[in-house]
Order: sequence, then C-alpha cells, then structure tokens
Amino acid sequence: MSTPAAEFVNVSQNYGNSLAVDSINLQIEEGKLTTLLGPSGCGKTTSLRMLAGYLQPTAGQIIIGGSDATGLPPEKRNLGMVFQSYALFPHLTIADNVGYGLKLRKVPAAERKARIAECLDMVGLGHLADRKPKALSGGQQQRVALARAIAIRPRLLLLDEPLSNLDARLRVQMRAEIRRIQAETGLTVVLVTHDQDEALEMSDSMVLMRAGKIEQTGSPAEVFTRPASRFAADFLGYENFLELPGRGLATIRPEHLHLAAPGQPADGGGLALDAVVTSVAYRGTDEIVTADAGGTLLKVSVHRNSQSASLPALRPGDPVRVTASGGDIVDLPDDVVPSPVSAPRAAAAPASPAA
Repeated sequence: MSTPAAEFVNVSQNYGNSLAVDSINLQIEEGKLTTLLGPSGCGKTTSLRMLAGYLQPTAGQIIIGGSDATGLPPEKRNLGMVFQSYALFPHLTIADNVGYGLKLRKVPAAERKARIAECLDMVGLGHLADRKPKALSGGQQQRVALARAIAIRPRLLLLDEPLSNLDARLRVQMRAEIRRIQAETGLTVVLVTHDQDEALEMSDSMVLMRAGKIEQTGSPAEVFTRPASRFAADFLGYENFLELPGRGLATIRPEHLHLAAPGQPADGGGLALDAVVTSVAYRGTDEIVTADAGGTLLKVSVHRNSQSASLPALRPGDPVRVTASGGDIVDLPDDVVPSPVSAPRAAAAPASPAA
C-alpha cells in the first residue's frame, strides 16, 4: 500500500476548555481530491489549518509524505494554500503575485518566469499577467490565487472555502476548473467546504465531520447513497425520516418518493402510505409537495414530465398515496448525538500567501 500524502494520527485541538477537534484519524490519499465537509463549528477548518502548520495540535501527530511534520512551520511543509479571501497583494501585478512564493524560494528568474506563464495559462489568465488584482473580477482573482498556490509545485494543495465569495454561476464554473487542474497536474488536494453539492461534484473522497469528530468517510457515491447516521442523511438532504415497522428509523430522499391516487399498492419491499397534501411549492424544475402521513410530514419532488403527466394539479387537502421502491429506502442506525461543544473558528492565518 502506498504512503498517504498526509495523515492525522489521534489529532486533537483545544481552545481553552472547548474541544474543536477530537482525536481524529485520517489518511489523505496521494493524487486525490479529498473534501472536509460539515456545518460551521464541526472542526474542518481547524483540521486544515493544523495540516497547513498555522495551528499546532494540542495532541497527536500530523504526518506529511511519511514524515512527522507536527512541529514544522508552514514554510517548511511545501504546501500550497488558497484562502477564502484570496490574499493577493494589491500592489503587485498578477504575474508577480503568482511568482511570489517562487521568489521566496529563490527560484532562478528564467525558471520563475516560465512557471508563472505555465500556471497563468493553466487557469486561462496569461493575457492578464501585467494587470493588478483590483482590475480583475472575483472569479479571476480566485484563479490567480490558485495559480500562485500551484506555481510552487506543492506536495499538497489546501483550499479553505475557496468558492464561498463567488456567485452561484461562478462557483459552478470554478468547481469544474479546480477539478480539471487537479486531474491534469495529479496534485493531492484537500478542500474544506460546507456545501454538499460542491463536495459531491468535486471529491474523490469525502470526510463528513460533526462536533470535532469524523462522522463518515468514503467516495461521494458511498456517502450519498448510504449515510451512516441521521445527521449524515440530514446534512446530505434526505429530509424525510420515518419509523418503519420491523425496520426502525429509515430515510428517503424527496426525489425517490412518488405520488399516486389513494389505494395504490406498494412495490415489493417498498412503501405505500396514505397522506394528505399540506403544501405545494413550485421551483421551476419541480414541485415540492409536502404531505402529512399520519403525523409524519413527507416532502416529495414531483417533476411534471411524461412520468407524472397523469397526476392532476395538487392542492392542500387533497388525499394522495405516497410510495417508494424498497431499494430507495435507507435504514439508519440509532443516532448518538455528541455532547455539545463550543468550537470557534481557528484564528485567522497570516495573510501572506507564501505557505
């Protein structure tokens, strides 16, 4: 088995009496894009900053490339980092921003110039090399920050909520851009995000965190189709939770539920519940119908296509049958809720992009 690009070994981080990261163990696979995902305060950003060297663990080890890097400062770890705020130098040109880390590393001028050009071309900004950051859009500035991080040829590329300041359209574009660059370069990337769609689209491996602990790891398909807990299912948008006789707690996504006329039988091993519509919300691509099934509110995504053309327009008070196939019902284990902890965000890292 190959050596992991990085590893957390029983790593914890305390802020006074508050435990932000609680004895986590995690391996980051070489050449893959790993996402640290979870709600605010779950420990994902603190974990990334410990990996970068901006925070020292209270306990445990940070291993990079098979060697103990726990005590190394950021500049000794050969990691590239892209901050949420981009952290570009406003007085430097785009080319000089990209070359900043190379200059600190005393890379010869000719090689520095070639690598700056290569990285700017990679992010599609070679024609803007002589501009200043203020002349660029937010999306372009994010690309410059990415080019600068890649220019030093880092062992790992660390991305801290890099798309959160962009509008929805640019976020989607930059997801594809980062994934393309990662695939072309073979870089090992660790991305922190609270956006499940971002994690599902970009990741080779997802690490879902909760209250300082790792809740679940796996490929996007593994985590999405088989959430390990109610928390994981809820965070990934399952929404519908119900107790089934003989099975216990189960969950079904809104798009896996179907509506039919009252009395419709269930498929083999499936679900069929009589319910009453309580609300209908039009969303353009679908309608979200909320139905009360004996006190349990279920949300159903209805697409008005050929499959549902026979379904009449629904209004609150209409009786319906809510059905699902057996393969779309996900059984959940008993969910143990962690003790509440106060986990403030880590202190801001230095603005210098030289890491």
